Amino acid sequence: MINPLNDTATERLPQLHKHQQLSFRVDYIGDERQPVLVVDNFLANAEQLIDYCVQHSKFNTADLSYPGVRMPAPSTYLRAMLRDLGEIIYSTFAIKSTMIQGLRSDYSMVVTPPAQLRPPQCVPHVDSTGLNNLACVHYLCDETMGGTSLYRHRTTGYQTISDARKQLYLVELTAQLQQRELPKAYINGSTDLFEQLASYDAVFNRLVMYRSNHLHSGNIAPTFKFDPNPRTGRLTLNTFVHCQE
Repeated sequence: MINPLNDTATERLPQLHKHQQLSFRVDYIGDERQPVLVVDNFLANAEQLIDYCVQHSKFNTADLSYPGVRMPAPSTYLRAMLRDLGEIIYSTFAIKSTMIQGLRSDYSMVVTPPAQLRPPQCVPHVDSTGLNNLACVHYLCDETMGGTSLYRHRTTGYQTISDARKQLYLVELTAQLQQRELPKAYINGSTDLFEQLASYDAVFNRLVMYRSNHLHSGNIAPTFKFDPNPRTGRLTLNTFVHCQE
């Protein structure tokens, strides 16, 4: 269920503990009333996750869609998430623990400058079209690094892209992109194509979770410094929860 890692010595893994001041809220976004779970003060010793990242730094280019690099998180991280947030997650998104078929968590850093972006990286995206799959970003950086926003496609009105909606959405978006020259820039607010429905600031040790088929994007400002240093750049932990339908 939990993604395999290259850890060879369990004693070197960060032993993570729940923060005594952990708090959470659930927002319901847009006309679809999609739930967003916001957790502040998740872990008591979140700094250890940065130390681990620096000590085991093995970042690789993620894929063609993510504008940066990633590396696997320690296995103790996902265990801490299920231990401390499991019941909150299940009730927020109306799923059961038995529905979870796989989890993966990776350190992520945005390092691709705007001039090198591909067109799909300049608009909001979804991580999957599964109705019960979840995505989560845990900030190991401060508010200067930019948070995360959720969007609605204006023409279709879609916030979420399911299998049933995917074809129409792609046809509409492709036609729109062919009709205009999209600037090479990260989306950071409402445009003529997409409406920003909600925005969550990057706060150290804050975790934001939403359905992975909800249109979303990181808030990467024009003044953003593409710092590859995990201690000073936009370091996050991105988790994906794959559930059966």
